[in-house]
Amino acid sequence: MSSWQPHIVVAAVVEREGLYLVVEELINGELRINQPAGHWEAGETLVEAVVRETLEESAWRVEPTGFIGTYVWQPDTLPYAFVRFAYTARALEHEPERQLDTGILRARWLSLDALQACQDKHRGPAVLQCIHDYRAGRVLPLDVVRHLG
Repeated sequence: MSSWQPHIVVAAVVEREGLYLVVEELINGELRINQPAGHWEAGETLVEAVVRETLEESAWRVEPTGFIGTYVWQPDTLPYAFVRFAYTARALEHEPERQLDTGILRARWLSLDALQACQDKHRGPAVLQCIHDYRAGRVLPLDVVRHLG
């Protein structure tokens, strides 16, 4: 029996005045662009995880407002898949003095056009797909994902 384990991650689509919050990060020495995103940790809900990851990676406190969807991606270069739970969130407060997670260079606000122009630098295909789904109104209530027990 295989020990294959997908990586469960959360991501935040945060829009403000037509711009989207993204982070620039170094992955294997290459600059990549992603939404604030990261692994779901034991003892937290997915909503708690997206709030924590957004703060750790971008220094922005956010309030999740909806669930966009679940995205599954199997990179050719990795032996596991990513299962991404994407949320939309409202920016509340910036903490510019906060130290960002290791590997994160900075947080930026980019337009959709700017994000489309740099697709070759995206961490994966879900970066743009989450935004397109959000813009299409594919947002569900937060309680669509239920934590039992």
